[in-house]
Amino acid sequence: MYAAFFGLQREAFSIAPDPRFLHLSEGHREALAHLLYGLQGGGGFVLLTGGVGTGKTTVCRCFLEQVPEGCRVAYLYNPLLTPLELLQTVCEEFGVGVDTSSLDSEPPASTKACVDALNRFLLDCHARGEQCLLVVDEAQGLAPELLELLRLLTNLETAERKLLQIVLIGQPELRALLARPDLEQLAQRVIARVHLEPLDAAGTADYVRHRLGVAGLQGPLPFSEGALQAIHRRSGGVPRRINLLCQRALLGAYGRGLRTVDAATVRQAAREVFEGEHGGRRPPWRLPALAALLVAGAGAAWWGWRDAGQGTAPAAAVASIAPAGGAASAARTLAAGEAPAPFAEEGAASAALAAAWDLEATGERDPCRRARAHGLACWEGSVDLALLRRLDRPLLLVLQDGGLVLLRALGEDAAVVEGAQGPQQLPLSSLQSHWRGKLIAWWRPPPGDEREWILGRLLALQGPETAVGARAPQDEILRRRVFAFQLGQGLPLDGLAGPLTLMQLNRASGVAEPRLDPPS
Repeated sequence: MYAAFFGLQREAFSIAPDPRFLHLSEGHREALAHLLYGLQGGGGFVLLTGGVGTGKTTVCRCFLEQVPEGCRVAYLYNPLLTPLELLQTVCEEFGVGVDTSSLDSEPPASTKACVDALNRFLLDCHARGEQCLLVVDEAQGLAPELLELLRLLTNLETAERKLLQIVLIGQPELRALLARPDLEQLAQRVIARVHLEPLDAAGTADYVRHRLGVAGLQGPLPFSEGALQAIHRRSGGVPRRINLLCQRALLGAYGRGLRTVDAATVRQAAREVFEGEHGGRRPPWRLPALAALLVAGAGAAWWGWRDAGQGTAPAAAVASIAPAGGAASAARTLAAGEAPAPFAEEGAASAALAAAWDLEATGERDPCRRARAHGLACWEGSVDLALLRRLDRPLLLVLQDGGLVLLRALGEDAAVVEGAQGPQQLPLSSLQSHWRGKLIAWWRPPPGDEREWILGRLLALQGPETAVGARAPQDEILRRRVFAFQLGQGLPLDGLAGPLTLMQLNRASGVAEPRLDPPS
């Protein structure tokens, strides 16, 4: 298809839930945090809503991956049920057997038999120190009597907590449904509510760059700035619509032999993808070869995640930022079209990074070998602009031509980098157009037993375990704590204490490391 033509290793915008392409915006992270909070909130209801294609299923799956071992989960995805069918389904999901010995006939069991069996199950789980979670997807399709039945299931409680936690996931109509007067009792039991909004313009551009980065993009972005703006306008910032639109736009550009997608191509693609929404007709712009390519399909992959990404949308204006040493006049301000001047050779870049750490020079030219010579750890990887801000440390940026510059300061609209010509102040648009997202960063590795150090720092930051969580194995406790820390820090979510997590844990713990110069 179009992948090789644009320098990609795989298609970037398939709507299949490929684990490598997971990208959580700030809104998705907030939703995930609400769900995790609700799990520890003593029972009741948690409400997650959002429009079609905004990522509710992605957030839910990510949430379920973080449920502790001491939690039993039932998942209900079909809301079109009778009250008895709903109870039977919940029992089946929890693995609860229903006693029918007192009935005159064989199953299906009665409503009372199902409720009694569930109550016994919940009490037994509580006695073992376990939690029970029921996730109801497409909950906007539940009839009011089914919602009331779910409320009754949460009536069983101890002096400390309710024994059943219920997560309701649905489209915006679910919020209106719960606002009905006859469902007021249920609405009062909602302990956390979160609504997923579409991405803004910057979030849309970040999403596009992220997916292209995961797909293996090494060169310039194949979308112009005007195309990114058009993608946001035509997709409304809805991730699923962004995928459909970008896929068609890249195919359109490929069919015409264009290396860069412009705004006109996006508008044509939007008419193709979203035809019928407004009564539009299919425009005759496609080439026969492109039409044949559309027959080919891509394989689906299981859901999950991997940390990869490119930057966020650049800002337009230039702010004044103080370079190293605080002398703003020493920075050479660049116009948006100019490029940063990299160091002449790798050894000079390594020496500049060492100087930022107040370290004496060594004979090592390679940045990572120099780090190890100083007792530091080194990481070479890719981040987006938002994560670059959070790292807040001097580091080497790898430009598209392979050159290296030292990041000294990073403001809202401009950055200061150091290279062969000394400190340079340049708009973020210049940095974004010449930086491929790759970097080389140093940090202080944990002293002694790394695992014990990490767990100790997280305990100090997050507090002690809950009664249920404390029963989990140590490895599971550490994984969940690392995941929670990553969630709060805006890091890739994998529950593993990798380099990015250790850098941010150092920062949160007050480990002495250099930071970027503040904007002036």
